[in-house]
Amino acid sequence: MGLFKKIKDGLKKTREAVVNQIDSMLKSFTKIDEELFEELEELLVMGDVGVNTATKITDELRKRVKKEGITNPDEVMGLLREITAAMLRGGEELNIGTKPSIILVIGVNGVGKTTTIGKLAKYLKNQGKSVLLAAADTFRAAAIEQLEVWADRADCEVIKQKEGSDPAAVVYDAISAAKARKSDVIIADTAGRLHNKKHLMNELGKISRIIDRELPEADKEFLNRTECCKSGKRIQECGRHNRNSTHKA
Repeated sequence: MGLFKKIKDGLKKTREAVVNQIDSMLKSFTKIDEELFEELEELLVMGDVGVNTATKITDELRKRVKKEGITNPDEVMGLLREITAAMLRGGEELNIGTKPSIILVIGVNGVGKTTTIGKLAKYLKNQGKSVLLAAADTFRAAAIEQLEVWADRADCEVIKQKEGSDPAAVVYDAISAAKARKSDVIIADTAGRLHNKKHLMNELGKISRIIDRELPEADKEFLNRTECCKSGKRIQECGRHNRNSTHKA
C-alpha cells in the first residue's frame, strides 16, 4: 500500500486540474462528435495520462456513448468518471505475472521517477524476482548515472546506451536482454516530458510500439509518477493524470 498510496495522494491536485479542463471543454460542445473525443484525448495526454491510457479511455467512451444512445455532452463527464474509476479498481497490486513483464515509468522531471524505480526494483528483488532496468531517459544529463546508483543499491543490471541515444532502442535492448537472461521484470526509466515537448511525447509513443511489438503477450504496467503541485505555475508545468495496459497512479 505504501508506495502506490503516496503516488495516488500526490496526484490529487493534478487530477483536479485535469477534471476542470475537461469540464470546460465539454461545456463548449453542443453535441457529441469525433472532435469532442479528439479534444478529450488530447487533454488526457496533456495531463500526463499517457498515450495508451488516453486512447483506451476515449475508445471505451465512444462505445458507451453509442451503446447508451447518449447525445448530450453534459452526460459525458459522468461516463468518464465511471470509466476511469473502473480502470483504477483492482487495488495496488502490480500485474506482472508474465516472464518478462515490463513497467514503464513516466512523468515530468523532478518528481522522483528514478527514486521510485530504485525503490520498486528493491521491493521486487526482495520478493524474489529478477529485475532488469532500462535507462531510456537519454535526454536528461546524468540520468543514466543516477539510475546506475539506484541499480547498485537494488543489485540490478542496467541496460543503457550513451546520452542522446534513441530511448526506444534502449528499451528494445532491454527486452532482448531480459529474454536472454530470463528476467522476471523490466523497469524502464523515461525522459521527463511535458505536452509541449513534442519530440519527447513522440518518443514515448515509439517506446510503446516497441513494447507492444516485442512483448505482445507480456503484462505491461505504466506508472505515472507526478508530484502534488503547489503553485499555479507548477500545476501548469507538471500537471494536469491516469497510462497503459494497466496504469497505476
